[in-house]
Amino acid sequence: MITAPLPVAILGFWHVHGDDYARAAAAHPQTSIAVVWDDDVERGRAAAERYGVPFEPDLDAVLAREDVAAATVTTSTAAHDDVIARALKAGVHVFTEKLLAGTVDGCERLLALADEHGVSLSISLPRLTEAATLTAMRHLESGALGDLTYARVRLAHNGSVEGWLPSRFYDREAAIGGALTDLGCHAVYLSRLFLGGDPESVSAVYGHVTGEALEDNAVVTTRYANGAIGVIEASNVTTPGAFLFELRGTAGSIIYGIGGERMIAKGEAFDSEQWNELELDSAAPGPFDRWVAAVQSGEPDRVLQDAALGLTRLVAAANDSAARGVAVTL
Repeated sequence: MITAPLPVAILGFWHVHGDDYARAAAAHPQTSIAVVWDDDVERGRAAAERYGVPFEPDLDAVLAREDVAAATVTTSTAAHDDVIARALKAGVHVFTEKLLAGTVDGCERLLALADEHGVSLSISLPRLTEAATLTAMRHLESGALGDLTYARVRLAHNGSVEGWLPSRFYDREAAIGGALTDLGCHAVYLSRLFLGGDPESVSAVYGHVTGEALEDNAVVTTRYANGAIGVIEASNVTTPGAFLFELRGTAGSIIYGIGGERMIAKGEAFDSEQWNELELDSAAPGPFDRWVAAVQSGEPDRVLQDAALGLTRLVAAANDSAARGVAVTL
């Protein structure tokens, strides 16, 4: 059992969520920021100054500090394999931005390292614990929709239209993939959640509206053994932005986020004649809170780890499908 406050190193500010996790570490009653590291010294020093903590340019020195027990990782996706592995081997608990790693093998290696060294490795998949997701899952699991036959999930924003998304998000070497690999991750893991795991096959079409090397517009379709179909959408070129999902089954349907942040349902368990708005359940603790709890309990968060592994598996298949122009079998 680790007592509070848990001293956290903030490793990297490559990702736009770097400051989000730093603020979380600073604000959480059971964590504190000990030090900042970044492979970009100027960026790292600026971040350390923002949070009033030291900057250390040597990663190994950070991981060897007695006042570092945990770390958030928001480096480039490509750097995860190295940075997270070094942290785990040093006995440091890790909370990381998705993807956990760029390949399934890489994910499995990191998860095995966490177990080997007895530390907590958790991934930020925040929409798993949001009110809309929990409400939809409650109705799905109750049988209110019958057998789910179709699930569509869309995540979109205007980052590449308005210019606030950094150009490094289209760097193939650093980012691994574009809109689908980053923003679309949320749509991917929600689609897997709703449809019950991995599909049989994955087909992806990517668009390049802004002419970047990686996609800024993506649609992925998945096919399941029971005949169900998933549609996963991600876009960095959509105004206004959107988070929506549509679940349709043999006995009813649920729609969230179309025409407002509300959930409507129609079917045998709701009303067969008209759409009715559903009251949303309360949200559950988010991924950062879950990570802190896992560190304190010494029990790994297998739910998030399994979801992260499946996420990488499907994203890798989608990138392969888009590159080759063929459906990929899982």
